[in-house]
Amino acid sequence: MNPFLEGALVGAGIGLLLYVAEYLILRGHVNERAARYKKPAVFDQSERNRLRAVRSFALILPIGFAIGFWMLS
Repeated sequence: MNPFLEGALVGAGIGLLLYVAEYLILRGHVNERAARYKKPAVFDQSERNRLRAVRSFALILPIGFAIGFWMLS
């Protein structure tokens, strides 16, 4: 397989894993806070910004991995 494509696929997989893990962790915190204060579970602005930052990183990650795999081959 082309090293550039292989790196992009590995980067996409890692980026997806990071985003899903971050979402699940934040959702747990939100649910815990909602239960403690007896309010509906909603993400606050800082949590949405944190997810947005992880999403941006996850979108750039495949490009970096593709370049890295290409340079190492």
